[in-house]
Amino acid sequence: MKLISWNVNGIRACVKNGFMDFFQKEDADIFCLQETKIQEEQIPFALEGYHLYWNFAQKKGYSGTAIFTKQEPLNVVYGIGQEEHDCEGRVITLEFESFYIVTVYTPNSQRGLARLDYRMKWEEAFLSYLKGLDALKPVVFCGDLNVAHTEIDLKNPGSNRKNAGFSDEERARFTEVVNNGFVDTFRHFYPERTGAYTWWSYMFNARTNNAGWRIDYFCVSERLKDQLKDARIYSGIQGSDHCPVGLEIF
Repeated sequence: MKLISWNVNGIRACVKNGFMDFFQKEDADIFCLQETKIQEEQIPFALEGYHLYWNFAQKKGYSGTAIFTKQEPLNVVYGIGQEEHDCEGRVITLEFESFYIVTVYTPNSQRGLARLDYRMKWEEAFLSYLKGLDALKPVVFCGDLNVAHTEIDLKNPGSNRKNAGFSDEERARFTEVVNNGFVDTFRHFYPERTGAYTWWSYMFNARTNNAGWRIDYFCVSERLKDQLKDARIYSGIQGSDHCPVGLEIF
């Protein structure tokens, strides 16, 4: 099974910049999106052979997620069941016979960590949600988690220590996710690889210079570890300030 996740930073713009070429070439079984930035009436396509599920933010042009799947799920859940966290369209869960797939767009803590307090509440609620699913059947979750976990997950760790996405608080929360039985699949296969990034600023020629961050992930329940085949970063794919990430699993 091939799974792909991509923060498209606006699906309509990404469609104009090669999204469909990548989508058709990869032919993934499940394709997850974050930061779609659309409302229901703005969906730019229908995809033959796929079931499409969208979660829209109440605020127009903001956030939003989607999952496209070849196999119809048993059940679909939008959000995590907490009104405080479910108005921004950040989570979709599909239930299949033997696992759950969750796509998530984690809130950004923003400049000066202005939204860090909310981010910490979100992290606690989302981990609780994942643990609840995991108690029923294994979980695969993916998306833009807005955190570079360790120093090898970004080009310039020293100068970013107190910035959004690399604060001690955010990194500790991801460590807590791992400690609760979830595997960062890319680091499972490539524990020491450097220069492997999924997001680059539009400023300072960051992508040309590969001055990036690895903030997009596929994570799985520990008991799925032996079924993992490979994890991949599609760093050459343009169309967004993020590149897609992928997972192959038996």
